[in-house]
Amino acid sequence: MYYFFHGLLSDKKGGAIFTLFSFWHFLYIGLTLSVIIALLVLLKGKDEHSRGKTAKVFINIAFGLYIADFFLMPLAYGKIDIEKLPFHACTAMCVMCFLSYHIPFLEKYRTSFVLLGFVSNFVYLIYPAGVMWHGVHPSSYRVIQTLIFHSAMTIYGFLALTFNGNNLGIKKSYKHLIVVVCMTLWAMLGNNIYNGDSEGYSHFFNWFFVVRDPFYILSESISPFVMPIINITAFYLTELLMCFVFSKLYKLSKYEKRD
Repeated sequence: MYYFFHGLLSDKKGGAIFTLFSFWHFLYIGLTLSVIIALLVLLKGKDEHSRGKTAKVFINIAFGLYIADFFLMPLAYGKIDIEKLPFHACTAMCVMCFLSYHIPFLEKYRTSFVLLGFVSNFVYLIYPAGVMWHGVHPSSYRVIQTLIFHSAMTIYGFLALTFNGNNLGIKKSYKHLIVVVCMTLWAMLGNNIYNGDSEGYSHFFNWFFVVRDPFYILSESISPFVMPIINITAFYLTELLMCFVFSKLYKLSKYEKRD
């Protein structure tokens, strides 16, 4: 059974490879946008409960894909990829959004989790660097799992923010800052624990880009001190912009008149 699943899930080499803005990349982007548009149309006349239930389906799908990946990675790659631990905003916010439906304390921070999760997953969907670096065939499990996961998170984030545009006022923006700061500290913890050399192996991760500048503008000696501040500032300002955009979209969609 192992050899069967390994052959099915392992990286496929040769022929076409998944590249930036290729047909396969545009296919995932197009499918994601199509699902969002279709759901916005279908849910136009539905009540708040129905809309919230629909959005919740996609966070359940994303969380299910994330957990299943830990069981499938040993079959696909022969090991569990440590980088898939929830120290990137994409995966960490998936976990937190899912838990916010089951832990009352986290519920009041759900919108902040959704904002950070939407921004990070949408950016990855547009620029899926982690997949491109491997240079594998578009039909490889690595490509399919990663792109569907980020698509599901993008769809969930867009729906959740659109349907709750009335809760994106500036008065609650301090919660968004708290979540971004906590995410930064969490990523710093992960990088400090897992980065290092042992038994001839060198481990380096750059979760949430707090260890090294992803654009290589800053030197490696300065980056660990500067990048956390840059990240907090950039993500928080981006989230404030998203609050403005989705609050306007909420009013234009007139969902508040359907409740």
